[in-house]
Amino acid sequence: MAYTTIDDPSAYFQAMQYTGNTTAPRNITNDGNSDLKPDFIWSKANQNGTNHVLTNSTLGFDAPKGLGYAWESGPFGGHLSTSSTGAASQPSATYGYISGHLTDGFTTAAGGTNDDTMNTNSTVHNAWQWHCNGGTTTTFNESGNNPGGKRQTNTTAGFSIIYYKGTGADASCQIAHGLGKAPEMLIFKRIYTTQVWVGWNHRMGVDKKLVLNSTDGDDADGAFMNGTVPNATNIFVGGTSVNTNANDGHYMCYAWTSIQGFSKFGTFQGNGNDDGPFVFTGFKPRWIMFKSREAGSTWDIMDTRNSPVNPLKNYFTANTTDPRGTTTTKRVDFLSNGFKMRDDNNLNFSSHNFTYMAFAENPFVTSTGVPATAR
Repeated sequence: MAYTTIDDPSAYFQAMQYTGNTTAPRNITNDGNSDLKPDFIWSKANQNGTNHVLTNSTLGFDAPKGLGYAWESGPFGGHLSTSSTGAASQPSATYGYISGHLTDGFTTAAGGTNDDTMNTNSTVHNAWQWHCNGGTTTTFNESGNNPGGKRQTNTTAGFSIIYYKGTGADASCQIAHGLGKAPEMLIFKRIYTTQVWVGWNHRMGVDKKLVLNSTDGDDADGAFMNGTVPNATNIFVGGTSVNTNANDGHYMCYAWTSIQGFSKFGTFQGNGNDDGPFVFTGFKPRWIMFKSREAGSTWDIMDTRNSPVNPLKNYFTANTTDPRGTTTTKRVDFLSNGFKMRDDNNLNFSSHNFTYMAFAENPFVTSTGVPATAR
């Protein structure tokens, strides 16, 4: 068996940075080893007060609805923020947005007043990007209780971007994800009305959810997936849950499954010690998002562009508009085959169970047997 099917993770995921210059429109070119046409872009400026902005090519990169602006009647793009429960009209309608993807990057455009979210002058911007299927989608029709919509899937990278319309049926409603094996990480958001973000990790168990826009711990939502975990064919959305299946509700779902040498989704238990747990991923991480399943902790994002040396200390919180933070109480070593916690609280509270999603900079061993080097 090959060590990995992806020798260059930058073909499917890149964490890149650029400095804003207020030019609009502006083409941003990636700098990874491979060209990457992004289908899911998660962006955040280092400055304070700017939202995280998430958008994708399944729904489209057009400017979102924004009352009082030139595109008031459309088109309707998919810009949303994990630091807000809002619909797909903020923050991009006012502060700039991503207007399209390129063969190796994307284009930023000014919003109703300026482009501060995507291209603030002299400010460092982060663009975490995933390639899926270049925007080419497969349509699926509503059938009985099952929602209709469209998706794009990349089985090599273990990633699907799914748009669907809920049925509100009080039953187990299935949506084919196309991955060929069960998803291990799901993120849902109802997109045209105010609603929380819902996250699920396969280690959490059925109908347990975490809310991305809050510090809440995981909780039971009996209708979230109607008591049925995803399988190799379908995601199940539950009954009348407004989080996943309101009648005529429009939803985005991001679905991932672990790919050896490229991605990993799991949990670990903190020990409250500077010599914290080591978590094996099978690759040198480029980007990880962490969240304690207990209440009171933030969704913390770390990557090797913002922290190039161990231990990593720079971080973003997905549930806030805070600037990039630097701390001595959130420290992690990114190693050649995983990561190790190096603080005694925050990301390593004693007896807390943490969920994580991680993507690679390099596989631990390439398909030809060449090992990665430690940082």
